[in-house]
Amino acid sequence: MKVARTWAVALVGAEGECVEVEADLSNQQPDFRIIGLPDKALGESVQRVHNACANTGTPLTRRRLTVNLSPASLPKQGSGFDVAIAVASLATETSMDAVSVASAIHIGELGLDGRLRPVPGVLPAVVAARRAGHRRVVVPHANGPEASLVDGIEVLAAVNLAQVIAWHGGDVEVADDAPVALPDDEEAAEPTLDLAEVIGQRDAVEALVVAAAGGHHLLMCGPPGAGKTMLARRLPGILPELDDRAALTAASIRSLAGSRVVELSRTPPFVAPHHSASVAALVGGGTRVVRPGAIARASEGVLFLDEAGEFAASALDALRQPLESGTITIDRAGAHAEYPARFQLVLATNPCPCGDHGIRGGTCTCPPAAIRRYLGRLSGPLLDRMDIELTLTRVAVAQRGTGPTVSTESARAQVADARARASRRLAETPWKVNADVPGTWLREGPAAPSPVVRRPLDAALHRGALTLRAYDRVLRVAWSLADIEGRAQLGAEHVGRALYLKKGISL
Repeated sequence: MKVARTWAVALVGAEGECVEVEADLSNQQPDFRIIGLPDKALGESVQRVHNACANTGTPLTRRRLTVNLSPASLPKQGSGFDVAIAVASLATETSMDAVSVASAIHIGELGLDGRLRPVPGVLPAVVAARRAGHRRVVVPHANGPEASLVDGIEVLAAVNLAQVIAWHGGDVEVADDAPVALPDDEEAAEPTLDLAEVIGQRDAVEALVVAAAGGHHLLMCGPPGAGKTMLARRLPGILPELDDRAALTAASIRSLAGSRVVELSRTPPFVAPHHSASVAALVGGGTRVVRPGAIARASEGVLFLDEAGEFAASALDALRQPLESGTITIDRAGAHAEYPARFQLVLATNPCPCGDHGIRGGTCTCPPAAIRRYLGRLSGPLLDRMDIELTLTRVAVAQRGTGPTVSTESARAQVADARARASRRLAETPWKVNADVPGTWLREGPAAPSPVVRRPLDAALHRGALTLRAYDRVLRVAWSLADIEGRAQLGAEHVGRALYLKKGISL
C-alpha cells in the first residue's frame, strides 16, 4: 500500500476536531517527515515512533515516509498523535486491515519501548470523535475508564503498540507489558458540609439559599470570623446534582487540566484559588498549549475567591467578560482557545486590610487611603455584576438552639423545588434558571411585574442607586425569592427583599 489513512483528534480549547493522518511511502532518499502544522512536541514524534516500532518488532521502512496531518491549517499540539502516526506509517507496507485502520481514532503517546502513555484531554477527544460519526477509538490503557464514559463508541484501551497492530489484523507478537499508570492524583471526595453547623447569620443562610435557587453571584463582606468561608464551602452541598451534559463538561475540563477522571461526578465543582493567583492562573494560559484556568475549572460549579480584596485588580477584572458571556476566550500569539465558564461566583472580603473597619468593638488601624485602595480592587463594573451583596457581622451568641437552623438537606430540597418552578415558568424559553434570563424578557416579557410592583426599582434607578444592569439583577433575585415561596407572580415584598439583598435599600 502506497498511502494509508487513519484518524487522530486535535484539541482546541475545550473542543476537539478530527484530524486525518495520511502516511505516504515513496521510493526516494530515506526520510521520515511530519507535515501539517505540528508543534515541537509533535515534531519529536518522529524519533518516538521510529524507536517504538523497532522495539515492537515492526520496524519502519527504509524508504521515504511522509505523514500529513489534515487539515493542514489547523495547529496541532502535543504527543497525543504518536499512535495514529505509527499505525498509519506501518499500514503503508504491513498486512493490517486498511478499512479497520481508516475507521478508527487513535489517541496516545508512545514510549520508546512501544508502550502507550496516557495523555490529557482524552474525554473531550472521544466526545469529538463520536460527534464526528466515528465508532471506534484506541486510547492508552490508563485512559480507558475515562474514554468509556462516552456512550456509543467502542474503546480499545491498549497497553502497547503491538496490541493496536493486532487489533487491526496485523501479524505481530503481543508482549505482556505492564501498563503505564496515571499518577494517583485523584482527591478524596470531601464530605458534604452541613449548613446547620452555621450558628446565627440567618440572613446570610437565606441569601445562600436564594443564590443557589437562582444561580446568582454572591458577595459577602464582613470581619474575620464572621463565617464567610464557612458559608461559601456549603454552597455546593445545596446545589442540585449536575445533569449528564453538565457532568460531562466538568469532567472534560478536569481531563484537559491533566487530572485523573474515572467517573462522571454529579457534585458541582468548587474551585478556590489562592489570593496570590495571577490573571493567567484564573483565565488559563500557555504559549502553544493553552491550559484551562480556575474560571474554566469552576464551570458548572462555584468559583470562590476568598480574601477578594487581596487579589490583584487586573485578576478580578478578568472575571467581568466570562460572567456576562458564559465562556472564556484566550488569545495568544501562537494559540487560541475557548473554554466554558458558566459558574457561580462567590466573593468574600474584609471591610479593610485589618478587618475591623466599622465593626462594633473593633479597632481599625488602617489609614483611610489603605481602606480605599483595598476596597477599590473590587471595581464598580465587577460589583455591578454581583446579584447579592451581603454584609456580615460577628456572631454575638455562640450557643446552639438560639434560633431555627437550616440543614443542608432541607436547603437542598428548597433549592430543588424553586428550580423546578423556575424551569416550568421558563419551559418555552432557552433558559433554565433565573440568573440566565435576560433583562428585556424580565421587564417586557409575559411575566413582567406590574408598575406598582416595580415602583421601588424605578425610584432607585431614577436617583442613580442602581444601574440598568443592577435593575435586571434585582428582578432575577426577586423571581428566585418568589420561586422559593411558591408564588406564580412577583409581589412588592419580593422586589423589596431583592433590593435589600443587592443594595441594602429598604422600602
